[in-house]
Amino acid sequence: MPEKSGLNSPRSSSKAFAWLFRPSPLHQWRFHFLTAMVFVSMVVVWSIDGCTIKSFVESLRSTKPQLITAAKFRPQPTASLAQENPHRENFTTADADFTLRNETAIFASSSAAADAPASPILPLGRDVLNGSSNASAASSQEDGLLVQMPVRMEEESSGGDAEWVTAELEANFTSGLLSRWLAPGGEACKDSHTEEIAIPDLDGKKGILELTAGHSHELIFQAVDESKNPRCSGGDYFESDLSGQTWKSRPLVKDFGNGNYSITLQVHPDFAGDYDLTLILLYRHFEGLKFSPGRFAIDKELRKLRVRFTATGNIQLPQLKACSNSDFSRDLWVGRWTRHGKNDDCKISYDGRYRCLPSDFPCRNPWCRGSLGELESNGWVYSTHCSFNLYQPDSGWNCLKNRWIFFWGDSNHVDTIRNLLNFVLNLPDVKSVPRRFDRNFTNPNDASQSVRITSIFNGHWNETQNYQGLNSLRNDGFRDLLKKYFTEDTVPDTVIMNSGLHDGIYWPNLRQFAGGADYAARFWGEVMDSVRRRGLAAPRVIYRTTVTTAGDARKMAFNPSKMEAFNWVVLDKFRRAGVMDGVVDDFDMTFPWHFDHRCSDGVHYGRAPLRMKWKDGEIGHQYFVDIMLAHVLLNVLCAR
Repeated sequence: MPEKSGLNSPRSSSKAFAWLFRPSPLHQWRFHFLTAMVFVSMVVVWSIDGCTIKSFVESLRSTKPQLITAAKFRPQPTASLAQENPHRENFTTADADFTLRNETAIFASSSAAADAPASPILPLGRDVLNGSSNASAASSQEDGLLVQMPVRMEEESSGGDAEWVTAELEANFTSGLLSRWLAPGGEACKDSHTEEIAIPDLDGKKGILELTAGHSHELIFQAVDESKNPRCSGGDYFESDLSGQTWKSRPLVKDFGNGNYSITLQVHPDFAGDYDLTLILLYRHFEGLKFSPGRFAIDKELRKLRVRFTATGNIQLPQLKACSNSDFSRDLWVGRWTRHGKNDDCKISYDGRYRCLPSDFPCRNPWCRGSLGELESNGWVYSTHCSFNLYQPDSGWNCLKNRWIFFWGDSNHVDTIRNLLNFVLNLPDVKSVPRRFDRNFTNPNDASQSVRITSIFNGHWNETQNYQGLNSLRNDGFRDLLKKYFTEDTVPDTVIMNSGLHDGIYWPNLRQFAGGADYAARFWGEVMDSVRRRGLAAPRVIYRTTVTTAGDARKMAFNPSKMEAFNWVVLDKFRRAGVMDGVVDDFDMTFPWHFDHRCSDGVHYGRAPLRMKWKDGEIGHQYFVDIMLAHVLLNVLCAR
């Protein structure tokens, strides 16, 4: 048929589809327009949070191995705040873009084994602490310190011939930090990059640095560029670590804002001995505060010094007292972990727990009071400007009976509540608690004693999602949910709140987070005022600072530099709004254990004991840091 031959002829086909191959001015114009739009979009993305194309290019160039290598930290799957099921608070991981992966890809099963036979337990008394056995080598759980933004050093007014080092949040902290963060450069010493430090008092000297125990010792150091020229602006973020066999602390680092910094060292005479002092440059000039800080992480060990603290016998620090109600009014803690017993042969048990010391192993006054064995820490305990009581089930229930405790925060609250119920209040059958719940718990040994615990997850207004933080309060339904609990005939007597990890991912820059913190402070101020207008006593509000993120999370959007700054912004905003009554500084408590994953999956320190392969490749993990937090919270709730 002629029409069929016409359809199949090459000539007819080329005419029919000639438009496909003919250049079109309209198509060319569209192509150029789309190309230009893609380029503009890339510029906009790169400019978020002050990140210019120049800094992006420089970040690609700054890949020298000595600047980014940290032999102590093995590559691990990155930590995540997300969970496939919000009612199962198990560890999960995520890629750098926070794409979820199943936790079972991380854990390898391990056959259960019976508890190890009892081993000799060594009480660490003063005679042991002062002996050669206190000489320490760097452990896999190196502790450190970090306090970066300007703080004012002060001394205690109590008696004694030496004083404890303390710190105070600077007045108008948020505005001061924003001013420094936005300060222009324009000078070579400001625009250069920190590559090293110079310590005039130590550089060129060999041997052990010898210091007197009890006194505080402040060492000045200078940030310098690759040509050893001094820098004249601050904002570098240093991690510091003072570690011995029986003492772990975060020496206070002070930023003078002009390229000069100081680090203050102090060890109690009872713990005299040899220590390792480590100083790490984690981020340069506020770069940890960026929206996507990973490519700016330096993580370079600048110094590792051997320090010997010697007790002279005539220098004593004021004895720590048990924490009272007023002790929790202090915004910044400068604490330490001390060790008062150990079992070198302690093995993980079939249920993932480390029962290294007898449950009635006593605390050593004045560092703690109660049973140290209950912490399952193999002798470690935390103290700060005061020391804490460690509670037994009876004393814990006597503290909490007929009370209503309201938690508002991230999933670390979920872990802490479960650990409080399991380890302190003797409710082991509570295997988990969801992100959002309101429930009464009863003393299994005394039905007349119960406590109401309400917990509202604030990582997102939708409890099944993540990465909103304080911005969750912008949701009308979420605000109404929170207000509902404060309109009943009775209201919570204490509110324990926290935010930070999810904020680190959500807020594009520091200025916008400060606005979110301001909004949160106003919201909670209005809630408390509404309670007072009804003639009721407003709940006591305790802010629990965000944990120090650990291991590979140190280079992520919720890195320690950003979390510490966010903690201090919230404290500043809440204090100014008259909302906050007390502080528990969990950032200081967790910092000595944040250099690896032995005590944390990166963002959680209280994951339930489990005899399975952990993130660092070992079987099981340490969970005592969060149990210590549970006891500290009981001290807040019960202190007089």
